Amino acid sequence: MKAVPMKAVIAATIAALACGPALAEDTRQNPLTDSYIWTELRGDIVGDVEIADGAGAFEVDAPYRANDAATVPVTIRQTDPAVTIRGAKVVIDENPAPVAADFTFGPGMAPLDMEIRVRVNQYSNVRVIADTDRGALMTGRFVKASGGCSAPATRDPEQALAAMGQMRLKHFGQTPAMSTARREAQIMIRHPNYSGLQRDQVTQLFILAHFIDRLEVWQGDERLFTMAGGISISENPVFRFAYTDNGAPALRVVAHDTEGNRFERVLPKDGQI
Repeated sequence: MKAVPMKAVIAATIAALACGPALAEDTRQNPLTDSYIWTELRGDIVGDVEIADGAGAFEVDAPYRANDAATVPVTIRQTDPAVTIRGAKVVIDENPAPVAADFTFGPGMAPLDMEIRVRVNQYSNVRVIADTDRGALMTGRFVKASGGCSAPATRDPEQALAAMGQMRLKHFGQTPAMSTARREAQIMIRHPNYSGLQRDQVTQLFILAHFIDRLEVWQGDERLFTMAGGISISENPVFRFAYTDNGAPALRVVAHDTEGNRFERVLPKDGQI
């Protein structure tokens, strides 16, 4: 085997040291950027409410470069448990319908730890505006993604409609940071959540918008959260969240869509239906 010249090894090492931190920063540090679009949107979304920096109360995680613009994970994680977060708007500045979701949270969701998956249509700020006992707080991430709102559906329309309304609940093991009463769950709902910007792959005609516009999640008589949703929530929506278990044997999920359909499922916490 031919020996590698020492000069080449040194050059490669220097290049790695020079590029390594920059690449690491590129993937981890993607704060909100200045956006004239937000200046135009702000009044329609929050009116003249004063908004403070929410970085000390909660954090938002989202990839700097999304692997799939149609299913970009966005996590909202509370970092100051003394703050009461009553609700949160998820806004994607550059999307055709910027408000992706408007959540209302019950006490069982505190401290908030939630992940959703959204569509990102072009390079954009993804911001979360929380309604708290300390006023409106905001933070977010800048995400490089494009084409998420018009990306083709993964299923044939007939198959997607046939499975519509199916739901699945999964629980995960507790982390050391969680108390014995806290659980981490994931709810998946089968629904094409058509954005109105996608084309039928056979006819090439636009598929009419058809998406979940209201969601409620309960444990017994206690509401965990509700969501008013838009076209930016991904196909087959997934919601992963931590909550305080009140002892009820099941979670009840009620979803409504823009075609007037209502889907209600009781999902036992032990996974047995």
